[in-house]
Amino acid sequence: MRIKQCTVVLLVSILISIPIQSVSAQDVKNPSLSIQEVEIPWFEFNRVGRDASTVQLNENHPISWQITISNDILYANPLGNAVLRIHDAFDPDRFIEVGMGANPDHKFWLAAQMPREGYVVIHSNTDRGWFPDARVNLSYTDRGGLTVNNGERIVVSNLDVGTFVVGSYSVFGMEATSDPQATNSGFLLVEFLSGNPTDNIYALFPFVITAAVGILVGALFLSKRRS
Repeated sequence: MRIKQCTVVLLVSILISIPIQSVSAQDVKNPSLSIQEVEIPWFEFNRVGRDASTVQLNENHPISWQITISNDILYANPLGNAVLRIHDAFDPDRFIEVGMGANPDHKFWLAAQMPREGYVVIHSNTDRGWFPDARVNLSYTDRGGLTVNNGERIVVSNLDVGTFVVGSYSVFGMEATSDPQATNSGFLLVEFLSGNPTDNIYALFPFVITAAVGILVGALFLSKRRS
């Protein structure tokens, strides 16, 4: 009987502590968390791809990363583009490319440059491919691959791109130097975020609670059978 009472007390104590621990966990930062926001002005897109400069980020983004793109660019002509290339930190020739065309079509495409496959278009939509009032989101984990949301829906899901550590980016918007300017005002806002979930001990907290409750319920069951 005493064992049963103690078990009940422990179970209640753990259940009561869950909200407290959850609140405390919000105040604990993941030491591996890295965030950088980059505002790319419109004139950077008035160049061809071969003239694009690679810009190194403050930190590399490995293991698990997310890139959010807000397009606030005013295009100079209906054929203008804003192209963002995300380069691998250890092999800059590898990149993931996001292309966003001018209104009214809002063309959108996603491509990748890989060592074996070369340049491959992964997704392309020539009409309403992206949405001015929504953000494009790219998310990656080393186990789950690459997933892309165009602001309305997921267009690429769990694509295997191998190990990809974000290290730099480049932009352009013209196909030929003789083309008219692609953009004439505005900016592209890009947020780079990464972190290793295992570096935050509270990421495992729900699993610990579940295991503890399971053990206590088992103890209750055994004590009931013995009584």
